[in-house]
Amino acid sequence: MSDLSSTTLQRAPSWAASLPDELQTPCFIVSERGIVDNLYATARACGGVERLMPHVKTHRAGWVVKRLIREGVTAFKAATVAEVAMVLEAGAKHVVWAYPTVNRAHIRTLLALAHAHPDARVDALVDSAAGVAAWRLATNGAPLTNLALLIDLDAGMGRTGAPIAAATLQLARELATIGCFGGWHVYDGHIHDLDSAARRTRVAAIVEKVAALTRAADADGLSTKLIAGGSYTFDLWPRTLADFVSPGSWTYSSAQHDLELPALGWTPSAYVLATVISRNSTTATLDAGSKAISPDKPLAERFRWDGKIIMMSEEHVVVEDTDLAVGDRVMLLPRHACTTAYLYPSAMVLNTEGSWEVREQLGSRR
Repeated sequence: MSDLSSTTLQRAPSWAASLPDELQTPCFIVSERGIVDNLYATARACGGVERLMPHVKTHRAGWVVKRLIREGVTAFKAATVAEVAMVLEAGAKHVVWAYPTVNRAHIRTLLALAHAHPDARVDALVDSAAGVAAWRLATNGAPLTNLALLIDLDAGMGRTGAPIAAATLQLARELATIGCFGGWHVYDGHIHDLDSAARRTRVAAIVEKVAALTRAADADGLSTKLIAGGSYTFDLWPRTLADFVSPGSWTYSSAQHDLELPALGWTPSAYVLATVISRNSTTATLDAGSKAISPDKPLAERFRWDGKIIMMSEEHVVVEDTDLAVGDRVMLLPRHACTTAYLYPSAMVLNTEGSWEVREQLGSRR
């Protein structure tokens, strides 16, 4: 029988050895040192920290933004206006809302954020004439002193973006006429081949098309500034073309990237702490269900486990196991860190001084 006054910590990285005994589970656990080490590895891979525009949707935490600023990061990418606000409040001087929209309420909110932070540059995306019209209407012709609009290009993912074609220059010209064209954005998140040579070939084909478009833009006197890439491709975009590259998953890494991108040297730095609450001869039940870890992944892949993940409800997961005892605590490595962090309004963080502390994050706030 397990001694519940001194529970065992299983499947844990070495840095978690001093984790406090009394924590409500499931709990999001983070190593600050791991984040800093991952930043250094990512900066080396892309040619310098000044090229990095990390995507904050991975962590949604102002304290992470502040730490990255201390380490030399100057620009950030966000998925929601709440994330833009978080980044600006953390002291960043450049943030891109990478989400083309025609939603008037969101546009007004972003304009207000830019107005409230006049010393920062705030960018947003458009990918259509309707998008240009929405911004023109929202601004009512007023100059955008510290807000620029970038054209989002579709690299083949088929989600958002204008075609990488000469006709798209007209959108840039329209934005230039109202004094707010800031450059280009291209996300190639559909490229996640395990073979690095295959990734390189696919990115090279996109680079060729984007380079041709930006040469035409330059001939028209339009901006050629470019933000490109994602976690699988950021190190493949040439410095001569892409001013910034914007991976995000490196911050915490994950079971997926630990397996598929080992050459980058990222260390998993975020886990979900769970407790064994029941068991039988061949299975154990943990208190970490779909509300706790990687809910967007197939059941069998939501976290790293040697045996099968048998079933999961909102608050429970049943796994194959013959060793764990009731009361044992288990550190689960998420398959997808982004949608795991999103589930928690705070994290238990091991800071770089070696102490544990609770730190706030956006959680599911949009």
